[in-house]
Amino acid sequence: MAVAILTRVGKFMNLDWQVCSRARLSRDARFDGKFFIGVHGSGVYCRSICPAPTAKEKNVRYFPTAAAAAEAGFRPCLRCRPECSPGTPAWLGTSNTVSRALRLIGESGLEAGGIEGLAERLGVGSRHLRRLFIQHLGATPSAVAQTRRLHFAKKLIDETGLPMSQLALAAGFGCVRRFNAAIRKTYKRAPTEIRRLARRSTIQPENQYVFHLRFRPPYQWQSMLSFLAARATPGVEAVKCGSYFRSICVDGMPGYLEVSLDEDSDSLKVHIHFGDPRSLFFIVERIRAMFDLNADWTDIACALKTDPALEGLVESAPGLRVPGCWNGFELATRAILGQQITVRSATTLAGRIVKMFGRAFPATAELTHLFPTPEVLADADLSNIGMPRARGETIRALARAVCNRRISFDGIVESESFLARLMEIPGIGKWTAQYVAMRALGEPDAFPSGDAAVLSALNLSVASELERRAEAWRPWRAYATMYLWNAAKDGGVLSRQRMPGKTKKVPIIPVGSSRTGRVQPLAGSGSA
Repeated sequence: MAVAILTRVGKFMNLDWQVCSRARLSRDARFDGKFFIGVHGSGVYCRSICPAPTAKEKNVRYFPTAAAAAEAGFRPCLRCRPECSPGTPAWLGTSNTVSRALRLIGESGLEAGGIEGLAERLGVGSRHLRRLFIQHLGATPSAVAQTRRLHFAKKLIDETGLPMSQLALAAGFGCVRRFNAAIRKTYKRAPTEIRRLARRSTIQPENQYVFHLRFRPPYQWQSMLSFLAARATPGVEAVKCGSYFRSICVDGMPGYLEVSLDEDSDSLKVHIHFGDPRSLFFIVERIRAMFDLNADWTDIACALKTDPALEGLVESAPGLRVPGCWNGFELATRAILGQQITVRSATTLAGRIVKMFGRAFPATAELTHLFPTPEVLADADLSNIGMPRARGETIRALARAVCNRRISFDGIVESESFLARLMEIPGIGKWTAQYVAMRALGEPDAFPSGDAAVLSALNLSVASELERRAEAWRPWRAYATMYLWNAAKDGGVLSRQRMPGKTKKVPIIPVGSSRTGRVQPLAGSGSA
């Protein structure tokens, strides 16, 4: 089956109806969330995997987004639950402006200033932004935001026992009256009727919530866990019994979460323990980003397989994702700690920082602290941690830059300008900045060029050769990096199987000098 869903005709992105039709008829899970099906007879819109009897082709219409289907007058199907579909990849058939706008909307970008405020942050006019959204997504920014709120509200109705008053606030509605009116208009039922239809088998204790977050298969869950386990900060994170645990803090309120794989439904099962339901949307969206659930593996694999050295790796481990992070400052601090040392040593140092400066939060036996905030580390004495003084100064400088708002990890509009500001901090070079872009910003094309492990895996000797080779991997260089790090972790399998001859010894090459003249050394095997 062809995998290209979107084709360009003139200035507009259009769905390839033949591909959509075959995906609909086969109920192929790889296409779940990449388009939606409006059924004229019933007036509902469905996912490509909807189990309902298949409608005739003449009675259906295809839409690139759920918001576009809603704008055309269709209501969500109660059987396949469009709100549970994997998120649409922001890069799928959109301009950079729309991709950035979608990211900001996911971070509640319309709450302060509306469309005009969003357009101003993006550096375009509000009319032009509306035009771009209609061109690429088939709906306006406000319609996209409204559909997201409604979908999340439906998920809360089905999967939690929250009272409707709290549920309305958690879903982003100002009051219960607006919430009730929106649900009735969209689903033709009252919220209480929908909850009765859900027939939940278990009731969660107060302040505990369980969600199933879908992804498009395949998904390398064990590889994800292995990566996170090696870098789990003692006291803050833990991996055990096939699950990932971590403490979290939102607006000063502590909590923790547990994430595990639900193989039967192509989803991650998420347990959230948190006292304020108004933060649930933010928490769920952050978890989706942490585990890269919106990735479109089909497109990524097609691009990476063009390189013979990557083809075997992609085929042997389909569905590898780029691990994200809970907090950008925490990730950047960890990346600084990992410079020039092993993953295990960096983990030890991170644990010491947490024990000395983190806020105590005894959630479980393994989760005992929250990671220290920038305000705490800005003037912290890190001399007893066991790392070079210069590296401690870099962490403090980063913390001060976050405190005075010169650096912010939220609401990033231009990643290049953000990374440039980040590299102005003494001790942060190109490798560290690109590592932060990979994991904190979710940039699929971020690339820590010159990485020693990547060089070794490809049997290359200098960074310039690697950069030329990596041009063919765009815009998925972050995913290629993950595959090559895995190859290095497995003992250079790639070099032995794909590159005949002896493996060259790769020297440690200084790269990414900061503006102060300090040198950022090459990292190996994703050491941060």
